[in-house]
Parts: sequence; C-alpha cells; structure tokens
Amino acid sequence: MANAFRYCAATLVLLMVTAIQPAAAQFQFPWAPSPPPTILQPPGIPKPPPKLGPKIDGNWGGQLAQLDGTAVNFELVVTTNGGYTRYPDLDCTGKLRQTGSSKSYAFFVEIVAKGRADKGGRCQDGSVTISRRGDKLTLVWFGNLQDNVIFAYGTLSKKKQRSQFGSGSHGKRYALNR
Repeated sequence: MANAFRYCAATLVLLMVTAIQPAAAQFQFPWAPSPPPTILQPPGIPKPPPKLGPKIDGNWGGQLAQLDGTAVNFELVVTTNGGYTRYPDLDCTGKLRQTGSSKSYAFFVEIVAKGRADKGGRCQDGSVTISRRGDKLTLVWFGNLQDNVIFAYGTLSKKKQRSQFGSGSHGKRYALNR
C-alpha cells in the first residue's frame, strides 16, 4: 500500500508540473528581468510623410456668395503651414490653421485677426473646406454670427500679382509672391 501511495503522489506531482509549466512559460519571474528594448535610430532625420490633399498653395481670389444672395470679395493665401484670408469689403483679415485633409479636400479653421464681430467688426471665426478643380479652387465657409448660421461658397482663381495682407495678430505683414 505504501508503494501505491508513492505512485499516486508521484503521478499527482507530475501532473501538476505538467499543467503549471506552460502557464509559467508565458510569464517572466521578477528575478529574471528582460533586457531593455533596442531602439533603432534611423540614419539622419526622417522625412515627414507626404502631405495629403489637393495642391492649393499660392495666392487666390474671387467672390464668396452667401445664401441670402450677397457676395463678398475674398482673397486667400495658402502656405504649407496654413494660410491667411482677407475680406476687403468687410475690412477683415484672418489666419487659417489646417485641421485635416483627404485626397480631394483640405480642411481649415479660420481665426479672424482683424474685424472680429465681438470687437465691433463684421467677421466671425469659421471653418473652411477647400477643393481644387483644375486651375481653380472651390471654397466653402461655415460659421455662426450672432446666433445666425452663415454659409458662403465660391470659386477662386489663382492670382498672379503679389497679395498684401494687413497686420495679423502678431503685428507682422503677410505677403507672398506666387
């Protein structure tokens, strides 16, 4: 009977080791720390990913039509870092900050720098979506002004001459030749 007991005890220990071993292989014990990960450094500075969206850099101008039938002259300078807007009829200027893009569209937020409605002007911050069609841009502007939804749209043409923008929020004058 002692032999049978030893045989059962040995079988039980063997079964427990067999069951525990696969589970233990999945975890590392504290006394066996893993080596630090190897960080591969690229040779030189990596290139930024290619910019998505339509090629819209340059000076553009045209009219934006509002849903109430009024039209506003509009000038746009788009740079790799965003852009600048000017509404000569309203005496307003703004700065564009790109928020996204797709293959066909570029999306911006416009922050009015001069002529803000909340400071006695006639312009309000808004969102801008731009698409390129051949040598023209299609632009849609959306915003709220004094609890009214404002929607404007238009087609802009490339401008050959130099666009001069007034002082922005940092006191700089913006001008680009394209």
